[in-house]
Amino acid sequence: DNISTWGDSILSTLQGSVTKGSAKRKMAVKDLRKAVLLSMQLDPSDKKSKRQFKIAVQSLEENKVLSLSSEGIVKLKKNWDKRKLMVETETGPKKKAKKDSIDNENDCKEKEENNEKLPDDFKEESPSSDQKLSCKGNPQGVTRLFLGNLPFAVDEASLGAFLPGTITHIKWITDKETGKFYGSAFCEIDTAENAAECVALAGQKLLGRPIKINFAPARPGDIWPPEKKVVTGGQAGGTGVKAMSEKPSDCKKLFIGNLSYDIDDDAITKFFANVDAEVKAVRWLHHKDTGDFKGVGFVEFWNTEACEKGATLNGKNLLGRPIRIDWTD
Repeated sequence: DNISTWGDSILSTLQGSVTKGSAKRKMAVKDLRKAVLLSMQLDPSDKKSKRQFKIAVQSLEENKVLSLSSEGIVKLKKNWDKRKLMVETETGPKKKAKKDSIDNENDCKEKEENNEKLPDDFKEESPSSDQKLSCKGNPQGVTRLFLGNLPFAVDEASLGAFLPGTITHIKWITDKETGKFYGSAFCEIDTAENAAECVALAGQKLLGRPIKINFAPARPGDIWPPEKKVVTGGQAGGTGVKAMSEKPSDCKKLFIGNLSYDIDDDAITKFFANVDAEVKAVRWLHHKDTGDFKGVGFVEFWNTEACEKGATLNGKNLLGRPIRIDWTD
């Protein structure tokens, strides 16, 4: 199905929508989509067909053939040149694709800004893998975010109103045994561009608390996105307690992994203080290119006895996640 075929069907449907005593050729986008898909003998509920319809409408809008209001009304403009439309819709995408390959970071924002103009019922609920394009401020196209230092009064509505874009999935992090909310969550944002705008809000106050926001791409073994739109529980990931390697002589340092994105020096120090293991220094590891936290680090203790005590916490929960500990030089 090319854009021209879809465009012809959309225009034919709009032209046939003229009501008695009215010269306005317009329809609600939902009704138009259903009519077009049925006329093309396609399933109105098919996501791929809906996506093709959306692309065609956007192309027609860019070519000034029709307009789409924020209320979801598609209106055919009076003076449009069908021959010009045929040329532009057939050649336009190829030129645009070439431009995308040259300067994808700049074009991604433009594409997603076009999506923002659409009414809510015209936007897709969740992005497919090919929609997670790299953007300025989000070179990897990550749409999964970690949120920390959240107020305990936060809910889906207040968070959705605070963040740009649409939250398609959210996981509130709670204690595995008590169910107590930790003040942190993972969420999936509808587009890479909106995800970048969310991260730019880090430090802004939500219900009086400055919140932490950073990219959190799913790790191997994580079940993401979850089956339900809203879930609670411990953090995604973790495969149980892994046996530690052989302890080096006079070891005073531990590797720590599978860490929460909400971890900090104070939290890790208090964690090891539970077994009287006094921490001397902490070093967190970050991705070289993006600066994102890797979820791992190293902890140095004052003596080998404290290090041995700290190692006993291997597999214990820290901020809702079973921490992995191993010896290191």
